[in-house]
Amino acid sequence: MTFIQPLPVVLLPGFMLDETLWDDYLKNVATGRSYLRLPLSPGETLQDIAAGFADRLPERFVIVGFSLGGYVARTVAAQYGQRVAGMILIATSLRDDTPQQKQRKQEAVAATLGGSFQGLSPSAIKNSLHPDHAGDPQQVERIRAMGRTLGAQVFRTQSLLDRTDIPQADISCPVLVISARQDNLRLPEEATELAERFPQAESVVVEHSGHIIPLEQPEKLADITDHWLKKHRL
Repeated sequence: MTFIQPLPVVLLPGFMLDETLWDDYLKNVATGRSYLRLPLSPGETLQDIAAGFADRLPERFVIVGFSLGGYVARTVAAQYGQRVAGMILIATSLRDDTPQQKQRKQEAVAATLGGSFQGLSPSAIKNSLHPDHAGDPQQVERIRAMGRTLGAQVFRTQSLLDRTDIPQADISCPVLVISARQDNLRLPEEATELAERFPQAESVVVEHSGHIIPLEQPEKLADITDHWLKKHRL
């Protein structure tokens, strides 16, 4: 039997999160595969962000994007389609922010101009988590610390990104869409819309998790992605 080397997996974090988002997930994935955690590069557009780490991408790979990272992952797949063998989209969407969400972000951006930036507010973080996890102060502070490390300029840039500015391209590789049952930031129909966008898409719903699935349910997430990667021989 011929052994086929598993493809490397590129991991992209979400809004105001850094590469440490994936720490617990990587402790639970199957061995024998390389994982490359990349930050969301500085950039005024999704294309700028993707271009910022393009020279670090493997020759052929599977890309995983969480939340905002999902928009960037779709941009990468559109630009480097022949190199992307598979795509996993976690707690993300085709939709841009609503006018109300844009207004709140603009107000939050304006607030950073007058003082030091301490990361996302505890109330915003708690709203993004499952109720059972929102009461964990260590989890909340872990998320807030990532944003504090990234800083106010990254917050302003990521907040004002146009999330619809993705090149049109036929993405024919296998796609896995993962959503959370108790996600307060994404509606169930957004995952359905996303899966319907791709000809080879499958969907999975994670139970007992809010928006931040890689932190809230890293073991379940690892099981889901390991199974899918093996199924598609990636």
